[in-house]
Parts: sequence; C-alpha cells; structure tokens
Amino acid sequence: MELIATKLKDCFILKPNVFTDARGYFFESYNRQQFELKTGLDVNFVQDNQAKSNYGIVRGLHFQVGEHAQAKLVRVLQGKVLDVVVDMRMDSPSYLQHISVELSADNNLQLFVPRGFAHGYSVLENDTIFFYKCDNYYHKESEGGISYKDPFLNINWGISEKDILVSDKDQLLPSLQL
Repeated sequence: MELIATKLKDCFILKPNVFTDARGYFFESYNRQQFELKTGLDVNFVQDNQAKSNYGIVRGLHFQVGEHAQAKLVRVLQGKVLDVVVDMRMDSPSYLQHISVELSADNNLQLFVPRGFAHGYSVLENDTIFFYKCDNYYHKESEGGISYKDPFLNINWGISEKDILVSDKDQLLPSLQL
C-alpha cells in the first residue's frame, strides 16, 4: 500500500498494491497493521456502511461531533465518485480547506477522513457502490452538516447543477456562517 499525503492535515489517499493476471485481480483492501505503520495512526474501525446511487446524486457534507465524531476510510466498489472532505477542526493548519478525490472501482484508491472533517461525495456513474469504514458508531443526535452549495467553500462537484439530486434532509443543511 502506498500512502499519498494531501494538503489537509492527517487526511491521506491510500493506493493498494494490485496484482493482476489472466484470472482478474487481487488486492488487500485493508490491513490494520499496514495502515498503522504507514499513517502512524491507531484507528479501530467498528462499523461498515455501504450505499448504492446513480449519476448526479450528491450526499453530504456530513459529520458527527463530540465524542461521537467519526474517522472514515472510504472507497468505491463499483462505479465512480468525486469524494470531498472539509477540515472542520478549528485548531488545524488546514481549517476550512477542502479537497476532492476521484475514487473508482478502476483506480481502487481509498481516502482516510480524520475525525473533525465534513464528508460528502457526488456520484459520477450509474450503479455506483460506495463503501466506508467508521471508527465510531452512528449517533443521530450528534450529526451535523454543511450545504453542498456553500458559497464560501464553492465546491465543484464535477457535475452540472441541473443534474444534482440531493435528499430532502441534505437540502436543509446550512451554509457556513463565517
């Protein structure tokens, strides 16, 4: 596994070693020992989540606060997304900065999203299956979010505004008040 640094503190792209032959491919998608060795982080993932979506869906930007904050290791099993994270940690040198990373079944990249980040993604292909590990259990009372069209963040979701479909719940998410 190769670890690729991003401009956001503690946020990494993980690129697995993929072995291919006439039968197909094999790669180790997660190895706790290697993850700790490469990142220097001791993360205990306790919950796996999976979502299937079609082109144009935007999910997020979501986060959990306090003792229920979650770190995530995200990847795409089928299809393609533009994954977006925003550093919400006030004491971080990358506070309120964001990055976008294309994750797909073809590139097998994963993104480690630390606690204290808002996270979302846009779906770039039909029948996309998105999968992620969390280091803390979901807690409804601790959830929060930021509007996908926040004017300060000005995120390019990689799809036309006319094609974007957002849940009713995500339509109500507030913009940052700076």
